[in-house]
Amino acid sequence: MLTDTRLRHLKPKEKLYKVNDRDGLYVAVTPAGTISFRYNYSINGRQETVIFGRYGVGGITLAEARERLNEAKKMVAGGRSLETST
Repeated sequence: MLTDTRLRHLKPKEKLYKVNDRDGLYVAVTPAGTISFRYNYSINGRQETVIFGRYGVGGITLAEARERLNEAKKMVAGGRSLETST
């Protein structure tokens, strides 16, 4: 599970990599060092990914990302794609 301390210590690598949190939330760390909160989900037989936002200054917090995840899961459970909803 992610914490703010762990997020602050994530370092960029040559290729994008992912670090899982919980309930399907994860962060993607780019080679440039950008950390973004993401969620993969399936709807109507299609795999989709929603990006909730960047972590850090000017971005969103871990708590905010988890709140957005909860809202997203409710929408998906109701059969709504997040592609056009966020």
